[in-house]
Amino acid sequence: MVRKIIHLDMDAFFAAIEQLDHPEYRGRPVIVGGPSHVRGVVSTCSYEARKFGVHSAMPLREASRRCPHGIFVPGRMHRYDVISDQIMKLLREYTPLVEPLSCDEAFLDVTGSEQLFGPAEQIAREIVERIADEIKLSASVGIGPNKFLAKIGSDLRKPKGFVVIRPDEALSFLAPLPLSRLWGVGPKTRAQLEKIGLKTIGDLQQMSPGLLRDQLGDHGAQLYQLALGIDERPVEPQAIAKSIGHETTFQVDTDQRDFLEETLWRLCEKVARRLRCQALVGNVITIKIRNHEFKTITRRTTLYQPTDFEEVIFQQARCLAEANDWGKKPLRLIGVSVSGLEPSGSAQQPLFEVNNDGKDLRRLHQTMDQIKDRFGESAITRARLLKK
Repeated sequence: MVRKIIHLDMDAFFAAIEQLDHPEYRGRPVIVGGPSHVRGVVSTCSYEARKFGVHSAMPLREASRRCPHGIFVPGRMHRYDVISDQIMKLLREYTPLVEPLSCDEAFLDVTGSEQLFGPAEQIAREIVERIADEIKLSASVGIGPNKFLAKIGSDLRKPKGFVVIRPDEALSFLAPLPLSRLWGVGPKTRAQLEKIGLKTIGDLQQMSPGLLRDQLGDHGAQLYQLALGIDERPVEPQAIAKSIGHETTFQVDTDQRDFLEETLWRLCEKVARRLRCQALVGNVITIKIRNHEFKTITRRTTLYQPTDFEEVIFQQARCLAEANDWGKKPLRLIGVSVSGLEPSGSAQQPLFEVNNDGKDLRRLHQTMDQIKDRFGESAITRARLLKK
């Protein structure tokens, strides 16, 4: 049986949500990542900003140079996660075989769903229309007999793209595309392929598999299979993210201990809030530190009991940072993440309860989360974060 795979990719997801929540931003270049003068990178940007050459991972200062009239806003991951959950829930109404790749894209295997909902093309159009009607955002779709072809299809005609690739069209569809469209072809691999005269996927289709294996080993054989449109990987549902984290790049390198601790606390708060929003807990705490010499270290510790409390995450993250002399040299970046995730209700309870502190803390977090959900992230804050 030929599989029917859909790849759905939201259009400029973070920036589109900012335009949704702020009508005055619509039709204007929106750049998500932070103020234009800070040292950081663009998370994503609207299509209006892309016309000026702005793109993801570009330094914010360069984005400001190219698009000085752009609207620069910080990311709001909690808000993006809420919308992402709505989208993933909608997708699962059509098939349980949904594999999220990130908060704004996913594969769906609808092979077994066609008897209920009609052909794959009809399912995809209904999904896109419902996202537009119910969530007020746009998405691009690729439909093919495997994940590779579906993914390429969704990338080709954004925004609001809708590309169908049938099995007998795969070779001709892929042939004119550049080698960079193949998964696993970065600058080094592309240079190797170009050295033997290959520029397009069609060129690769005409190559001898043995020669490619000689040039690139097993990787060459894999690329040849992709060039022929062959990809046997199944859609694998992943209900739980592998990790949740936040990091920040400072405008000016700093070794001010109070400022570093305050920043670390804010990052831990963001991580814990996202964990609770997704009903997850985790037991592996990881810190990332980059100093002014661009030396980066990561350190982690494993907890006995999974948590979604920022107090616990901060305590462990600070201990890791102190063990690595984090204030002795000016720092450029710090980050914290939690992994080893599982649903919060499935965590094993401690054998002995010492006191009610955990229950009281849980009620405190629930109350603070409810206030922020209703009135915004800045509606309530800790006294330690108030400016002196």
